[in-house]
Amino acid sequence: MNQFNINKGGAFKITCAIPFIASLLFSVSSNAGTSVLFIGNSFTYGHGSPVRYYRPHTVKDLNLEGQGGVPALFKSFTQQVGLDFDVAIETRGGTGIDWHLANKLSVITQKPWDIVVAHGFSTLDSQKPGDATKLIETSKQLATALVQRNPKADLRLEATFPRADETYGPKGAWYGKTIGDMAKDIRTGYDQAAKSHPAIKGVIPVGEAWVRAMDAGVADKNSLDGVDAGKLNLWTYDNYHASTAGYYLKALVVFGALTLRDPRSLGGNECSGFELGLSVSDVKALQQVAFDQLIVGYSITASPLQNLTTEPAQRCQPGL
Repeated sequence: MNQFNINKGGAFKITCAIPFIASLLFSVSSNAGTSVLFIGNSFTYGHGSPVRYYRPHTVKDLNLEGQGGVPALFKSFTQQVGLDFDVAIETRGGTGIDWHLANKLSVITQKPWDIVVAHGFSTLDSQKPGDATKLIETSKQLATALVQRNPKADLRLEATFPRADETYGPKGAWYGKTIGDMAKDIRTGYDQAAKSHPAIKGVIPVGEAWVRAMDAGVADKNSLDGVDAGKLNLWTYDNYHASTAGYYLKALVVFGALTLRDPRSLGGNECSGFELGLSVSDVKALQQVAFDQLIVGYSITASPLQNLTTEPAQRCQPGL
């Protein structure tokens, strides 16, 4: 039985516009041991790529499934720039926030998390693609539960990346539209959900970063018709989940959004990218895309030369 009585009615006054939300985003460089919980599904644990079981020892899997995923990438990035985060992951494939509330609320609220990053199903609603109603209500419920455990809890919603199968496949809910259209629709749903509770401090623009990578010529727009030479495929074999490059870009955006650090400061020889098989040029390109996306709404100071060396990329140091 859930230990929290979540009020499903009522409304919350909206006190922040996006620019003001950006001003509230804090740098955690002085907050040793800041706790962060990632709640999601296969888009967070990294289905379809080596990211899924990457460095699982560096994060706490609350479901004891031994997964590292995007949270482990985030942890690696923060360690490389000298930040101290206590990172945990709670995921279940094919689910939305409603599943976690119904089945994992006691697990989620076992400690007063400082920051929680959460997202729902990739089409907003698995049964009603494009309908944000359930996302809005469950985001509010999650925020309410987190605040009951920690009045200062900071919930960030992640606008997920668009799907090639849903856009280019004839049975897709966005068939006949562009990949950018799906990303915009998803972002709109999360923006609506972010207004449901004052503890929701913003929306992390993962999907928009993907589209930016495509528009910039870094990534291919349609994996169903092949991948253009010289471009990355952000999707994996099923044209649904992300590839290593896709999850890496997502992790960079989350890293920048939570720490306000320039993703480019990690350098092209960033060790996790190397361990996952990305080239220095690919790492640099994805870092640039993440930075270009984040400066739209976050107070990030450009620092592209920080940590850049002429040394070749190497494996992450022991202890990282």
